[in-house]
Amino acid sequence: MPNIYAGLIGAAGKTTELTVSDQPNLNSGREIFVKPISDQSQLYYFDWINHNIETIDELSDGRIGYIHVPDMGPGGLVMFVRYFYPQLAKEALIIDVRGNGGGNVSPMLIERLRRELVFGTSWRNAERAGTRPAQMHLGPKAVLIDQYSASDGDLFPYQFQHYGIGPLIGQRSWGGVVGIRGSLPFVDGGDLRKPEFGHFDPDTGEWVIEGYGVDPDIEVVNDPHLEYKGFDAQLERGVEELLKELEENPVEFPEIPPYPVKNE
Repeated sequence: MPNIYAGLIGAAGKTTELTVSDQPNLNSGREIFVKPISDQSQLYYFDWINHNIETIDELSDGRIGYIHVPDMGPGGLVMFVRYFYPQLAKEALIIDVRGNGGGNVSPMLIERLRRELVFGTSWRNAERAGTRPAQMHLGPKAVLIDQYSASDGDLFPYQFQHYGIGPLIGQRSWGGVVGIRGSLPFVDGGDLRKPEFGHFDPDTGEWVIEGYGVDPDIEVVNDPHLEYKGFDAQLERGVEELLKELEENPVEFPEIPPYPVKNE
């Protein structure tokens, strides 16, 4: 018999007491407390992330990790930290900046992804070597972009491509990197935001990205209908490319050599 829920759901953010029972009476029930929310978008968002992770795990047999970075601000940093460090042992990594709304922290992420192995390290009774720099990902990487990767979400894939970290897969990014800094208030409550800085290529002297965006190395256009049904061609192409790279260049984690004998 289905559960019985008795009580009224209150306003968002206000805790409400409900009685739950699997019998057609309230005396056999138990009380639970529910805190309603006013916006389900974050629930849909995390469901989408979990679906992407499950898809990649299935296609790669758990070899490839996945990170979605929604912006280049505090929220994006939180998501990067939350998903990057637990997946350091993955052989390859997909960084998804589709829909990234921008910010200013892209250099921090690029510096982390660009780390190159200098030392292997070992400690007493260790079964696996560590790395220096610490907490680095050794395997190949790919970035997913689309027409909604904007501002610092444009600058991130540009840098990723510039340093040759891996391929960009998807659609050309939005193309808006002339930034603002501060604002001038109006008496009616509005404000004026004026362009303050842009970006140019120091080698060619040409202004870049603004009004055009960043081209992917591999163009893949998602079919909206298939995407709604759960098929993400861009994501699957990312897995395909990284598996191909792993086949050609397997990840070799440093082995701990025999310990030296210091008795002379």
